[in-house]
Amino acid sequence: MQSIYLIALIILIAFAMLDLMVGVANDAVNFLNSAIGSKAASRRVIYTVATIGILIGVMTSSGMMEVARNGVFHPGMFTFFDVMMLFLAVVLTDVIMLDIFNSLGLPTSTTVSLIFELLGSSVCIALFKISHDPALNVTNMAQYINGGKALGMISGILVSVVIAFITGSVVMYITRLLFSFNYTKKIKTAGALWCGFALTAITYFALFKGLKGTPVIPDGTFNFVEAHLWTCLGILFLFWTILMYILASLKVKILNIAVLAGTFALALAFAGNDLVNFIGVSVAGYDSYSTASAAVSAGMPAASVGSNLLMSSLAAPVKANPLMLLAAGIIMAVTIWTSKKARHVTDTEVNLARQDEGIEKFGSTSVSRAIVRLSMDINSAVKFALPSGLLRAINKRFQHPSDYQINSFSAESADSQHASFDILRASVNLTMSALLIVSATSLKLPLSTTYVTFMVAMGSSLADRAWGRESAVYRITGVLTVISGWFLTALIAFVVAFCIAEILMLGKLVAVILLTLFACWLLYRSHYKKSKKENIALADAARDEKLSVVEKCSKGISDSISQIEFVYTQALDGAFKEDRRLLKEMLQKSASLYHSASDLKNNVVDTLIIFNKNNVETGHYYVQVVDYMDEVTKSIYQITKAAYDHINNNHEGLSAEQVADLQDMNDKLSIVFRKVSNMLSANNFDQIDEVISLGDNIFETQAEAIKHQIQRNKENQNTVRSSALYFSIIAEVKMIVLQLRNLLKAQKYFLSK
Repeated sequence: MQSIYLIALIILIAFAMLDLMVGVANDAVNFLNSAIGSKAASRRVIYTVATIGILIGVMTSSGMMEVARNGVFHPGMFTFFDVMMLFLAVVLTDVIMLDIFNSLGLPTSTTVSLIFELLGSSVCIALFKISHDPALNVTNMAQYINGGKALGMISGILVSVVIAFITGSVVMYITRLLFSFNYTKKIKTAGALWCGFALTAITYFALFKGLKGTPVIPDGTFNFVEAHLWTCLGILFLFWTILMYILASLKVKILNIAVLAGTFALALAFAGNDLVNFIGVSVAGYDSYSTASAAVSAGMPAASVGSNLLMSSLAAPVKANPLMLLAAGIIMAVTIWTSKKARHVTDTEVNLARQDEGIEKFGSTSVSRAIVRLSMDINSAVKFALPSGLLRAINKRFQHPSDYQINSFSAESADSQHASFDILRASVNLTMSALLIVSATSLKLPLSTTYVTFMVAMGSSLADRAWGRESAVYRITGVLTVISGWFLTALIAFVVAFCIAEILMLGKLVAVILLTLFACWLLYRSHYKKSKKENIALADAARDEKLSVVEKCSKGISDSISQIEFVYTQALDGAFKEDRRLLKEMLQKSASLYHSASDLKNNVVDTLIIFNKNNVETGHYYVQVVDYMDEVTKSIYQITKAAYDHINNNHEGLSAEQVADLQDMNDKLSIVFRKVSNMLSANNFDQIDEVISLGDNIFETQAEAIKHQIQRNKENQNTVRSSALYFSIIAEVKMIVLQLRNLLKAQKYFLSK
């Protein structure tokens, strides 16, 4: 056979291993988050449980492998060359998709990516074949594309999102009504019943559904269970409930057992469902190559095998190599233990699902505000319709005990006081997610584990009243952002796979080599930049860990002042030189500084709570510092925006006289910035009087500059717009000087009291 096929096979295998490592590193938080976030056990125990689940799960995923082989297209209509280019387009698109979404910081799904990459590349190749055959036209597309099944898989994914959200909401609401937040009082009775239900469901779906058709459990056992289903479930429920009651009586934390069991089931479901996303295409490519090799051995000319051999064999049920599946499972397990991303669980889900208030990752939109208002109206109507006694009883179940510590939602252990949500909600998240995913896998229906676990967590957090009036609008914005990212994933996957397949079909071997090198370069660049950022972040975190709460606040203020000075100086330089690109960059930086300061101001109450917990009695001075910092960053943003708008609209630049006045002011303000930054860094405020004196000198300079400009305006030396920009900069500089002086005074008292 031609060398292009061997090269294609090598690329498919190499990218399969890469997909395994990258995919697990991205998706591990889906089944680790609840256990780690609720501190159900040590990381070592959680990782061990997840590893066992993965190794068992990969051995049950052969049925899902058929999705990559014949779930989207009819392989009997494609030649060996066609399918190899099709599969190459899919794996190359995976790398490009990863780079795009990493750069944009948007969530993605390997399942949705796989389906739409297969759809995009197969549609492209089908159109390519139709265009080269005069007897065919677009109406013949149905002969090539398995439209019904593809549409069924896509709709199944979308429906699973809705089902996951509703399931998480309903089950969490009922569970909280049953237990309340003070659930330790009923852990022996209601807790045993809940754990019995959870473990029964996990056992049935993980073992009797997930392992069906494998040699792990004999077929006779499966047949017996199916024939006596409810009896077997009843026995399982009694067994687990009695066992959990006994363990609870022995002071064993049975909810932690349920969470670990859910972690095992979700890891098993993840491996069984998502393995096809990582190696399914490559396995299909390997099988295609084996079929072609067998055809050549049987006497088919090697030169014609690519264009004449139809790949009907891919339609046959897949028999995955157990050793290949085991190797994939080992790679996935090792990645969990070694991946930095898997170790640092900071997924969007935690921020959106946490029980306490705090800094919100997302902002507010008109849609989210409308949804919150509608929900409040509905809530008011429901309250009006229900008896007041019933409402009081329900509200009592959702009240946190008064002896709970701030940010602590587990009464079982003091170790969990920093958990984002309690162990009860973690058990609901894991159990419901595992049931949904394993159920779909047993029916050979692909779904996104990311979407299911995310939507279950969102549903449970909503039902658990984690989305209060102070946070609901931001949480809803986050959910809508993630959902919109899913549709963007599908669109980009289809378009990119379509384009790459077209290039491969036209360029053949040259295109294969060039696109592979390009994909590798993209991945290297993305990994290099991410590693560099992670190292910087880890170094900063390591330094911050050694600082007290007051020192951290002071360091943040000092660092911000240094950045403000840089942005201000560069913005003026851009205005003087009419450098639109530099001004645009500074506008983005000033906006970022302003938003960061606004976040500090909006979340100052959380910082004050931390001060109180650390016996810091100067929180009121910190409030003033944050307020002054917010005003300084606002002025810097106004200066850069005014300068950028002026230059961007191609207005006449500042005159030489205006530049000279502003440069004189800038030189003096730079001295103030440096002295303020040095005093904040050294926590030494002996030069405050000097800064005040320098500020007065700047005010005098400003007064003279204003007089000069008024005289120039009388003589019509400057345009109206340049004069407006000039006066705007002077006004904001005055505000900066005033706020910096106030900030220094407040910071001095903040550190000295």
